[in-house]
Amino acid sequence: MMRPVSGTLPPDTAKRMRITATLMLVLMAGLFVLSRQYLDLHPAWGYLHAFAEAAMVGGLADWFAVTALFRHPMGIPIPHTAIIPENKDRIADTMAQFLRTNFLIPSVVARRMQNMNMARAVGGFLAEPTQGSQSRIGSGAAELLAGVLESLDPDKLGGQVKSGLKSQAKKIEISPLLGQMLSTAIADKRHLPLIDAIIRWSGLTLEDNEEMVRQMISERANGVIRWTGLDGRLSASVLDGLYKLLAEVLVDPEHPLRDKIQEGLDQLAHDLVHDPKMRERVERMKDEVLENEAVARWWEGVWERMRAGMIRMARNPDTVLGGQLGSSLAELGDALREDSQLQTQVNRFARRTAVGLATRYGDQIVQLVSETVRRWDARTLTDRIENAVGRDLQFIRINGTLVGGLVGVTIHFLDGLFYG
Repeated sequence: MMRPVSGTLPPDTAKRMRITATLMLVLMAGLFVLSRQYLDLHPAWGYLHAFAEAAMVGGLADWFAVTALFRHPMGIPIPHTAIIPENKDRIADTMAQFLRTNFLIPSVVARRMQNMNMARAVGGFLAEPTQGSQSRIGSGAAELLAGVLESLDPDKLGGQVKSGLKSQAKKIEISPLLGQMLSTAIADKRHLPLIDAIIRWSGLTLEDNEEMVRQMISERANGVIRWTGLDGRLSASVLDGLYKLLAEVLVDPEHPLRDKIQEGLDQLAHDLVHDPKMRERVERMKDEVLENEAVARWWEGVWERMRAGMIRMARNPDTVLGGQLGSSLAELGDALREDSQLQTQVNRFARRTAVGLATRYGDQIVQLVSETVRRWDARTLTDRIENAVGRDLQFIRINGTLVGGLVGVTIHFLDGLFYG
């Protein structure tokens, strides 16, 4: 009994066709014997006899031809039979060479993909999937994401991400970026709330440190002022003056001190971009922050919380992650289906990728096919091929029986016509 092989026709289908072809051959033999008994009764029996005789010949010849492909007929080692098992290695090399010649040549791959709009086809499927396909794709993507995040070592992954971010941050010179951001903010007047916040923060800081300011003034006052008790009044006057100044600056948009702050910010923005010493100081501060262990521990905690959150979202079907993935896939499908420029870019990328794979790995693919087929035993190879084409081969037997019978009738008719 033939073994079922995945991806081939079911064995019972080929078996039914084989039984049908054999029964037809037996029927022709029965008609041959029956018609021979009545040849003298009527000329029609002669046509039936000729049909059955030629049909048997045609059926037997095609049975022999079909059987000889896969095994020795009736177990007799007739030359040039059992063609497939006897030539297994040559078939493997031929299949591999056919694949290499017709499919894995870069020019052939490029030509075959030239008129293929893969981007539009994929976009159509993503935008309008078959029933349930979109949900399966979204849930599958979420499950894959969760599996990847869970399979990776959290400490190692966090360290790799941290190292990657650190290396990338070291490559970026942030001083010019900060200067340009500050210049843009000043030009758009977005720095004014910052100035107000600085003034308020200065007032609150002064209020929280009044005693320290009083003590500093008292310590710096000379002995006469302290002896007369004027140091307290001096401290109060200084603090009142500072509070008044901050209040005036806060409520007066045209206050001269604001202009000084504005000039300072303008100079800072300029120095961040153009002053080498300032840029060097900023970069040194950036490196110190990146090397700080507290910052590293903070980032590892942030990353682990992000990772755990993404895993929970992916595992929970009630979260929005599945819906977000599905919506994102649908939006991607619409873009691929409607945007001709995007289609051109995606198709070009797919074509170049396929050509590159054919160029780099064509020989390895061919070798893999050849070695795989060579490793099959003869019975396995025979079963795979026979299960794949067995039904059609049995049709050959049936057709051979019928065509042989028609040829026999034709010959019998011509024989009677010319020599009867």
